[in-house]
Amino acid sequence: MSDSTGPGLDQDGYFLREGALARITEEFVPVAAAAREWSEARFGARLHSTYLYGSIPRGTAVPGVSDLDLLLALHGAPTPDDHTAAGALGAELDAAFPQIDGAGILIDGVERLLSARERYDLGWFVACLCTPLAGPDLADRLPRYRPTSLLARETNGDLFRLLPGMRERAAAARTEEERRRLTRGESRRLVRTGFTLVMPRWGGWTSELTEMAEVFGRYYPARAEQMRAAARAARAPAEHPALLDELLAGLAPWLADEYLAVHGPKAPRP
Repeated sequence: MSDSTGPGLDQDGYFLREGALARITEEFVPVAAAAREWSEARFGARLHSTYLYGSIPRGTAVPGVSDLDLLLALHGAPTPDDHTAAGALGAELDAAFPQIDGAGILIDGVERLLSARERYDLGWFVACLCTPLAGPDLADRLPRYRPTSLLARETNGDLFRLLPGMRERAAAARTEEERRRLTRGESRRLVRTGFTLVMPRWGGWTSELTEMAEVFGRYYPARAEQMRAAARAARAPAEHPALLDELLAGLAPWLADEYLAVHGPKAPRP
C-alpha cells in the first residue's frame, strides 16, 4: 500500500464511509424516504436494516440519469420469494419517481454479510460504501479497512470467472433496452475492477467512474483510452451501442489476466 494517506481515507489510512443522508440532494429526498417506507412495508419483521449506496447518498446523483441503489439486510437468508419481492419493489420505485433511471435492490442475510468469508467483500461494502437508511448499522460489527491487495482480490478478483457469463449475456441481448442496461452494468464492473487493480498502489478510494478510469490510466497508459471509453459507456450506454462487444473482446480478458497476476484469484464462493 502507498505510504501516504490518499483520497477517501482518514489520517490513519482507513476508509472513510463515503455517503451520508445529509448529502442527499433535494430531488432525491422523497426517493430515499419511499425506499425506506416501502421496504419496511414489503419485508416487515424479516428486514434487519436498509442501506443506500451509489450516487444518491454521495450527493452526486443526476435527476433522470442516476439510478437508485439499495441494500436490504434480512434476518435470515433470502428466499426466492424475497428476490421476487425485491425485484417488484425496484420496479415500483422506478415507476414512481422519474428522477431515477432504474432501481437496483440487493438483498442478503445478516449472517452472510457479517461472515468471515465475506469480511473483505460484502462486509467492506456495507461498512464503507453503504449509508444506513433504517435499522441497526451492521458497520458497528465490522472492522476498519485499508486499500490493500487482499481487499482488491476479494472484491474484484473473480473477473476471470465472470467473463464467460458476461459474454453470454451480451450475445443474448435482443432489445435496445436490454443492451443499454447490460452495457451500463458491465462497463461499470470493468471500470471498478480496473480501479481496484491499482487501488493499493494509488493508496486511496473514489467511487466516481471517470476518476477511477483516470487513476487506472496512470499505471496502464496503453489501456487508458479503453478504460475511459468504458467509463463513458457506463454513464451514457445508449451512445455507445457497439462498445460492449469491443470491451469484452479486448479490455476484459486482459484485465482478468492482469488481476490474477497482480492480486491472485478471489476465494471461491459456494
